[in-house]
Amino acid sequence: MANIKSAKKRAKQSEKRRVQNRLYRSTARTYVKKARTQVEAGSIEAAEETLQKAIKALDKAAQKGVIHKNNAARRKSRLMKALNKAKAA
Repeated sequence: MANIKSAKKRAKQSEKRRVQNRLYRSTARTYVKKARTQVEAGSIEAAEETLQKAIKALDKAAQKGVIHKNNAARRKSRLMKALNKAKAA
């Protein structure tokens, strides 16, 4: 454990930020996973609704710096591609 006051403060801040980042990351992952399973199951309407939530969560995570903006864009692109493929089939 840190002995210096500023180091203790930084440790507290880091822990607080880690918990916050974990929340944004897990929320995004959850919605992405739900959307993907709904697309695979063939429930297009439910998948579209969940996809909007997933996109919002990914954008928020990218905005907060939890994931890179290109990472969020890539995931959104793959989800949309899967949804459009399911719609066409």
